[in-house]
Amino acid sequence: MNVESITNEMLQLNSHDRAKLAEAIWESIEEPYIFISDISDEEAIDLAKKRDEEIEKGNVTPLSHKELMDRLR
Repeated sequence: MNVESITNEMLQLNSHDRAKLAEAIWESIEEPYIFISDISDEEAIDLAKKRDEEIEKGNVTPLSHKELMDRLR
């Protein structure tokens, strides 16, 4: 079985089961693949607040999850 066929099978599950599967896969990833942020929690919170303010003021247009994923592909 390859990744594409597994993905096709996974996408046929309901959203609850897909979330459980995604969590199980994520938790199985070994330490070398864990992303370590270059910014502290405090900096990340400040950045999130800044981004929220930009959206609220209309300075930027947020993307939906689908739009983001389409762009990343």
